[in-house]
Amino acid sequence: MQVVIGRIGRAHGIRGELNVDIRTDEPDRRFAPGSSVVCGARTLTVSSARHHGGRLVVAFAEIPDRNAAEALHGTVLEAVIDPEDTPDDPDEFYDHQLVGLQVRSGDDVVGTVTGLVHLPYQDTLTVDVDGREVFIPFVTELVPVVDVVGGFVTVADVEGLLDPAKAENAAADLAGE
Repeated sequence: MQVVIGRIGRAHGIRGELNVDIRTDEPDRRFAPGSSVVCGARTLTVSSARHHGGRLVVAFAEIPDRNAAEALHGTVLEAVIDPEDTPDDPDEFYDHQLVGLQVRSGDDVVGTVTGLVHLPYQDTLTVDVDGREVFIPFVTELVPVVDVVGGFVTVADVEGLLDPAKAENAAADLAGE
């Protein structure tokens, strides 16, 4: 099984180093020298990783120069894990742990988590609500409870969060239309 651990940003320097936007709470573990990551259809070996200017800069043994590094811009990096593994932090979750969980709002079951989208600044849950795909930012303010063992997540009762038509109406009401 694979989990997303980062996204490759711009090349850093001329020696093939890359800026990586971290998508894991275990960067020291996932980007440790000698570890392997999946990058598209290939596997890369981390030769070094360091923090520079608030970013993680990673060099891979298979990426010899800036040209090779630039070709990977925007590519998602994944780690191969055992399906039974869980993150060390109890407030972190792998995608496969979330897919299939019930989505509750108050006491009502309103949908099912169908996936997770890894966007540049935050992750977003994809939820099936009565056959419609709804996107919910995966932040504590909107998803305050994640109970993997119990089989559910709770979403905040925010008008329009689960129904885009209500969101448009709420925005129009706020604008005085």
